[in-house]
Amino acid sequence: MLKSLIDEERIVTTVAKAKALRSYADQMVTLAKRNTLATRRQAIAELMIRFNPLTDKEERAARNGDTAAYNTDRRVIQKLFGELGPRFTERQGGYTRLIKSKRRVGDNAQTCVIEYLAD
Repeated sequence: MLKSLIDEERIVTTVAKAKALRSYADQMVTLAKRNTLATRRQAIAELMIRFNPLTDKEERAARNGDTAAYNTDRRVIQKLFGELGPRFTERQGGYTRLIKSKRRVGDNAQTCVIEYLAD
């Protein structure tokens, strides 16, 4: 769920799951703000990312700037350290926001939107 939040920057889930996810999401941005090799490795370990090797065709496309050649895990790391980290360099915490929304139809659970701030 954390990978989806980093990739999409906004997901809809239950309030309990969002509150649990919030601390992990803030920790990942804190790691991305430091942007060192050690913090990249730590984020990869926390997100349990296992890179698959690119095929020759995907490598050529990646060298030409085509980001579609990367799988989701590569995009998540690029977005975390390339966009989210620099976006929140001046902010000292509180990178996410919870917005409560309507109840779910099937089980009447309270849902909410968790998103990164547009700082």
